[in-house]
Amino acid sequence: MTDLQHNLLGLPPKELQEFFEGLEEKTYRVKQLMQWVYSKHVYDFNSMTNFNIDLREYLDSHCTLAFDLSLRTDVSRDGTTKWLIGKQGNQIIETVFIPEDNRGTLCISSQIGCLIDCPFCATGHQGFNRNLKAHEIIGQLLVARKSLSEEKRITNIVFMGMGEPLANYSEIIKTIKILNDPNGFNISRRRITVSTSGLVPQLRKLGDEVGVALAISLHAPNDKLRDELVPINRKHPIADLLEACWLYAKKQNLRTITFEYTMLKGVNDGKEQAKELAKLLKNKPAKVNLIPFNTFPGVKFEATDRENIDEFRNILLESGIMTITRKTRGADIQAACGQLSGSVRNLAKKTLRQKLKKQLH
Repeated sequence: MTDLQHNLLGLPPKELQEFFEGLEEKTYRVKQLMQWVYSKHVYDFNSMTNFNIDLREYLDSHCTLAFDLSLRTDVSRDGTTKWLIGKQGNQIIETVFIPEDNRGTLCISSQIGCLIDCPFCATGHQGFNRNLKAHEIIGQLLVARKSLSEEKRITNIVFMGMGEPLANYSEIIKTIKILNDPNGFNISRRRITVSTSGLVPQLRKLGDEVGVALAISLHAPNDKLRDELVPINRKHPIADLLEACWLYAKKQNLRTITFEYTMLKGVNDGKEQAKELAKLLKNKPAKVNLIPFNTFPGVKFEATDRENIDEFRNILLESGIMTITRKTRGADIQAACGQLSGSVRNLAKKTLRQKLKKQLH
């Protein structure tokens, strides 16, 4: 692939239609191309036999369907699979497949690194390089699908890998449209979950554009603590975030929004904090996902004891709030929640870091 070649993997149906119309081709070419790629797994334009020779030659010269390959595949004792996918500059992003009895969930990355700087997350410790393009995000699914056996189908997608998805808004929207399209991956929007630390303006836009499931990285029941654990809270405090959440749920007719809460020993796991959280979410379309902390090198936090997690959960349950404790998967291969770090050439230091943060916040 050269810099001049246009990667068609990142184009949703409407943009593909505009592309083919620009070549004075019929709009049915969109369906044909998507079927070759997503149903037949063909990425060579010259093998697309229902395209005429002139079109094949043009596409072969000016376009590509290339995606980055996995440098390494790790498989956990519990069946979780992690791919380390190489990017330019010796950087690596990580993608994780979590198999369950009735579904297979693929956790995909949206950025190389992350600017949000949550101190308990391995990705944030790596710094930030850049947003991923839609074709790079789609490429993660293609890597996984190529590697997985037939019985391990990808049924659900979660944007919970490296990065803050809503900080890469336009490329995430393109990706969702490809995932959802019948000629693409044909994954229902209710089986696609976007996780966010709380970029409120983008969250409001998301509610107007796509009806995917939503997960909020909350991790604290009050602004004082959340300012420390999720620094974006200083720009978009809890009250503003929750207001946007309830509006999103109403617009999309969602029964629940998931609130993720990583349990940090002696930090956010007390009984009073459980009561604060219950007060925030009581009688709202909310589900709480308590996440046992997964450690990584250089982190100062410790995991809450299982007994304390159970006590915290029971307080929420007694307030009528649906609450589950997430089962840790893939910890032995550093694939569990909060452990994904990849390899990031950090460009977000000093002046550039401040510039990027100003744009983000």
